[in-house]
Amino acid sequence: MKRTNRKRGPMTTAIHGGEAPDPATGASAPPIHMSSTFVAEDVAGFSAHDLGDGGEGFIYSRWDNPSVAMLEAKIAALQGTEDCLCLASGMAAATAIFLTFLSAGDHVVVSDVSYAGVAELARETLPRLGIDVTMVDMSDLEAAADAIRPTTRLVHTETPVNPIMRLTDLKAVSDLAHASGALHSCDATFASPLGLDAAGLGVDLVMHSITKYIGGHGDAVGGAVAGRADLIARLRKEAAIHHGGVLSPFNAWLIARGAATLPLRMKAHQAGASEVAGWLEAHPAVTRVMYPGLPSHPQYDLATRQMTNFSGMISFQVGAAEKGRIFARQMIDRLEVIHYAVSLGHQRSLIFWMETGPLMETSFRLEGSQLTSYRDFAGDGIFRLSVGLEDAEDLIADLENVLR
Repeated sequence: MKRTNRKRGPMTTAIHGGEAPDPATGASAPPIHMSSTFVAEDVAGFSAHDLGDGGEGFIYSRWDNPSVAMLEAKIAALQGTEDCLCLASGMAAATAIFLTFLSAGDHVVVSDVSYAGVAELARETLPRLGIDVTMVDMSDLEAAADAIRPTTRLVHTETPVNPIMRLTDLKAVSDLAHASGALHSCDATFASPLGLDAAGLGVDLVMHSITKYIGGHGDAVGGAVAGRADLIARLRKEAAIHHGGVLSPFNAWLIARGAATLPLRMKAHQAGASEVAGWLEAHPAVTRVMYPGLPSHPQYDLATRQMTNFSGMISFQVGAAEKGRIFARQMIDRLEVIHYAVSLGHQRSLIFWMETGPLMETSFRLEGSQLTSYRDFAGDGIFRLSVGLEDAEDLIADLENVLR
């Protein structure tokens, strides 16, 4: 059948991207290829270095697998990039970027607030490997520009940042990175491919924890990096084949099934979060709400310019840390719909207390103006709320039962 090159809409792309009827059986739904190895039809080398451009077929599932390749093609189509590599977790994806494109003596600029695992990797592991790291408030473009050196090979951002919902101007940071010859990678997990055209804003490597919105159902862990074909080829040989943190075919199948409804889910997440955020902002127990879709967000203009969906992530303050701990205990005891649990982007709403003091001692270790910027968004602590797909009035009633 002759195929057109017509660009398809997001819903069609989410459903059909990477998929085709099974040629062996005609099955409409994609199969799960759980085999670790594949029968070879030609004489080939034993090393992954002997691999060509993929035309030789599948050989071993750590090198490539049909179910994982299907998900990679789907995510690349959703993100608007040439290629994608899927790995065992979001942390595996972040580590793949750092350890593929950085060597001893190189310098990397990293967002000073980011997913805790990434922040700790940048502060603790990379320096031990001889990689120089500068942590920067990426909302301060002057500070970002000042941090770049002749040895800078990578600038790593996140937007919105986890957990405080601060935004990064991706086009401006891309211009800074590229002017110095560095790559720009961005963790876009909070926004999803439907909320942010990161590649269109100049990001070279777009990273996602696909455990979150892309999978969407809280039942499979995975990570992805999308970008140019030559960059992904380097990642595949270094991170997948040598580091070995590959994605299970079964998890790939689960995540692809979730990804098929991503456009519908993101519309619902945004609608629910907008309603809940507005209610929280008017509640007397809540002192501040951070949601990119609220005009009160300090970077609302950037949000409306850069984001195409405001997602379902909200952070909110309730005053002193002691009060936050009290409300957290009440949530554990009283919540009936929202789960008091970590993670995000699932069909179920999730909430968790994140106190500023302990985070400064462990993951972030910010001082001076960087600490001030963090506290502007988080105060003494925040509740990070991932609004799921439940009816907003039920979520509001659940929160009303504890915020008193």
